[in-house]
Amino acid sequence: MKLPALLALLLLTATANAQIGDRVVRVPNENKDMAAAIAKAQGSLDAFLALYAKPPAGAEQFRLKVKVTDDNGSEHFWVIPFKQTGTGFTGSIANDPDIVESVENSDEITFKRTDISDWGYVQNGKQKGSFTVCAMFKSMPAKVVKQYREQHGFEC
Repeated sequence: MKLPALLALLLLTATANAQIGDRVVRVPNENKDMAAAIAKAQGSLDAFLALYAKPPAGAEQFRLKVKVTDDNGSEHFWVIPFKQTGTGFTGSIANDPDIVESVENSDEITFKRTDISDWGYVQNGKQKGSFTVCAMFKSMPAKVVKQYREQHGFEC
């Protein structure tokens, strides 16, 4: 399975969840691990953006996780690829919505820094960042977590 397919399986919603095939793993908003993961991602966003601007050898698949809200609720999506603009960011939604109806997979969206809840990239086959995915691992079956760590290089 390639990384975009993996990322489509691992998404964060307002009641944070990871979708594994037909199974959805939900993490409550109040979950301390998820809150800490989002805070860590937001606190390290400047360093990530600097790395993105001048990627080292072996770094690829840069992505942001972005909160989208409409009348149906809030959901967080991986945005791949993305770029900075003078007033924020633009990028393409990389997974299917489960809650919101205002966006679809592959839609181009514009968003602000405050909408970013996570970031990630691959460095020499190892996942870097993706703090919310690592937080979700705590609510997922050990067998599935092991598979993602082995096959996709997660080192949480």
